[in-house]
Amino acid sequence: MKAKAVKITDGVYWVGVIHWNSRTFHGYGIPGTTYNAYLVFGEEKTVLIDNAYVGLQDQLDARIEDAFAQEGKEIKIDVFVQNHSEMDHSTYLRDTIDKYNPDAEIYASANCIKFLEAQYHNFGDLEINAVGTGDELDIGGRTLKFVSAPMLHWPDSMFTFLAEEGILFSNDAFGQHVCHSKRFDSDYSMDYLLKEARKYYANLVTLGSPMLRMKLNELTENGLLEQIKMIAPCHGQIWTNPGPIVEKYSEWASGVCKDKITVIYDTMHHSTEKLAFQIAEGIMSEDVEVRMYFMQEDGPDDVITDILDSKAIALGAPTMMNKAFPRIGNMMYWLDCVNFKGTGSEKNALIFSSKGWGGGAIAKLQRDLEEAGFTVTDTLDVLFVPDEDVLAEAFEKGAELARSIKE
Repeated sequence: MKAKAVKITDGVYWVGVIHWNSRTFHGYGIPGTTYNAYLVFGEEKTVLIDNAYVGLQDQLDARIEDAFAQEGKEIKIDVFVQNHSEMDHSTYLRDTIDKYNPDAEIYASANCIKFLEAQYHNFGDLEINAVGTGDELDIGGRTLKFVSAPMLHWPDSMFTFLAEEGILFSNDAFGQHVCHSKRFDSDYSMDYLLKEARKYYANLVTLGSPMLRMKLNELTENGLLEQIKMIAPCHGQIWTNPGPIVEKYSEWASGVCKDKITVIYDTMHHSTEKLAFQIAEGIMSEDVEVRMYFMQEDGPDDVITDILDSKAIALGAPTMMNKAFPRIGNMMYWLDCVNFKGTGSEKNALIFSSKGWGGGAIAKLQRDLEEAGFTVTDTLDVLFVPDEDVLAEAFEKGAELARSIKE
């Protein structure tokens, strides 16, 4: 096939692939995505940074060949840098090495080297150089600096910094799962891109928030952060103006939230739903933003995105067989996985439920929420269908929750 490489700056090209028809990744819905790889031409060595997903290698090959054609050079990759071993960035790596230079130098973190062999079982015969923060590679007039970045978002992750141009190849950090024909942030609305980056962060990076705070501090202290002029992630658009996304990452990793409450509920015969609506009315009466999710129809990935910058949640489920309604279970597992407590955000929670004869949902949900890092400040357990007095109580509990986040 034919495909065009996109020049980022002189001698640096995007040679990644576009996955137009991907609709889910890491368990959440997406409108397609990109798997970005980059080709850097030095005076002495040419470097491929990261790789592509299974089935999409023809795009990668076509763009690599086009980049060499644009440079007027014979095709030969001297160095392979693998910032992270996850399959969406590495499935075609061994084939690419064999095709373009079996004798090439290969650089990765120590964990990445182990992970590649554990996933593919065909890297053991290759000599791969383990690198980390402080290591550098001179490719002739250009210097690659390696930065360890564990848990952003795997234990093997690292960044590669092209010093002379100030380009940070950040792999999964600072990415977005979007799929467009143009490659740069300037081609699209900043509000749109930051919204997609927030969803990406909430679902994939939240768990690594403590490490992200440490990494941002480290980059600031060693003077590297101020040298970054562009961030080239492995998913989505390239940040030619890195300031806004770095600022947002700092906020999200530090638990900066809005006066906002996310209401999440499921229902059998609409009783818990009535409570949810009244709680929302109470919250709004205190001029606090509400986001509402009905788990019969909505996906947990969108819920997680709104919880990221919410100061509190209200979680509702009817009791079924002495437990919370099962459909809410996926949501609870998701909350436990990301664990917002790592951001330093102390999020309050109100739990509400309608029961038939015996209860049970409240106790179960409280245990689960506390394990996921929430502080349960109040509950509302209702027998069967709420009457006007109970609905008034639900309204007031919503108002109390709203007041609690403004104190």
